[in-house]
Amino acid sequence: MSLADLIVTGGVVISMDGSRRIIDDGAVAIVEDRIVDVGPSKEIGNRHSARRVIDARRKAIMPGLIDGHAHAGHGLIKTMGGGRSDLWYDACEQAYTVGSSEAFWHAEAQLAAVERLRFGVTTGVSLLGGGDSIMRTDDPAYAAAHCEGVGEVGTRSIVAIGPTRPPHPRTYARWDGDRRSDTKVDFDRQMQTCREVIARWHGALGNRIRIAMLTPTLRDEHIDSLDPVMLEEARRQTLAARALSRETGTLFTQDGHTRNSVAYAHAMGLLGPDALLSHATNLTEREIAICAETDTRIAHNPSAVASILGRCPATELLDAGVTVCLGSDATAPDRSADMFRHMQQCMHYHRTHFRDPAVLPPGRVLEMTTIDGARALGLEAEIGSLEPGKKADIILVDLARPHMAPMNMPAFRVTCFANGNDVDTVIVDGRVLMQDRRVLSVAEDAVIAAAQRECERMLERTGLSHLLAMPEDFFGHTRASGVH
Repeated sequence: MSLADLIVTGGVVISMDGSRRIIDDGAVAIVEDRIVDVGPSKEIGNRHSARRVIDARRKAIMPGLIDGHAHAGHGLIKTMGGGRSDLWYDACEQAYTVGSSEAFWHAEAQLAAVERLRFGVTTGVSLLGGGDSIMRTDDPAYAAAHCEGVGEVGTRSIVAIGPTRPPHPRTYARWDGDRRSDTKVDFDRQMQTCREVIARWHGALGNRIRIAMLTPTLRDEHIDSLDPVMLEEARRQTLAARALSRETGTLFTQDGHTRNSVAYAHAMGLLGPDALLSHATNLTEREIAICAETDTRIAHNPSAVASILGRCPATELLDAGVTVCLGSDATAPDRSADMFRHMQQCMHYHRTHFRDPAVLPPGRVLEMTTIDGARALGLEAEIGSLEPGKKADIILVDLARPHMAPMNMPAFRVTCFANGNDVDTVIVDGRVLMQDRRVLSVAEDAVIAAAQRECERMLERTGLSHLLAMPEDFFGHTRASGVH
């Protein structure tokens, strides 16, 4: 009999391994940060003793969920503007260029990481900014503050960084207390920031922090509106960022793909198995084929505004053999990091499109947020399923709750009925970060207090408090004015 550090036993194991085993009374044995055995509880007990045992009776034992697309910074500006995209984008631009300090990025990182942790999301992609590709890459200090914040919570993160959309330079502000100092930041400085962040943080904290290269997506609106000189400069910058991702072996990602932009990216030589494109709405049949031919991966965000304005052909992409993962596009302006919510949204989104309840069985969307999510990030050898040799990233989902009972058909229940607040226990790298719904790695009250404080400071710096006002048409209207 071998000695394990931790055994999780007595629950329903939903393994997501190659045979998609479900073990009614199952257990997982862990040594240090790795799974060493998975099987029926009795067999695991016969083969292993353990320093610590977690009783998982009446719970599902699952791999940690994976969020393929989200935004750092958004956690402190969620819902601002009351649903109006123009006001929301303005808030992003001001907050991320002139309104945020290192403390802002640290506080937001911890808030978002604790949100993910509570919802059983053990791995997620976080773009260091958002709006129309407004990234905080004027100085490595902001990425460092974010990575340190996530690291203290203990979850796994792929932090996407890159240059802002041209033209450059762009004004950024650094804050020392109430003192503001402005700097004009050009493309070369942003690229140097990316190099420094990759050198310091890619693979840091036991490989829990990884860096991805990000560059703005060139869509029809940019190709049609930019003069030839500026368009060529935008192309040059895009190719430089892609070259850096290949040079450093980092994931390459772009946000906001839609019809024709995938074909344009392919013509530029950007695609491949290390490329992850988000949204991917209204793709042509040729673009679906391009994704399959190049093994490019897609992050589908069914709850996002982009998926209202256009449809991601996720089912057609899957049928073509493309790896499609789920993303939350959280946190903002109207959605959280609860991947259970997004799995359910995904099923209904595509079933409504086809008027067919047979589309996307629950197990398929569960794959999209576990093993396919890992594959999309190039991490399928490490995470995404409960198998010996993989990282011990495990969640326990409470099956003994009114909306989950009676305790049968567990794979259906966790996909169709569960929500993030049903997650009872979270383990990352073999470390128990939450148990009995209590976060153990950080003081949750302190995280929330810091987030409140840094949000208020950002509002003072930017003068954006008016975006917190209740819209006049919040109640009593069937359509909000100004929302598009």
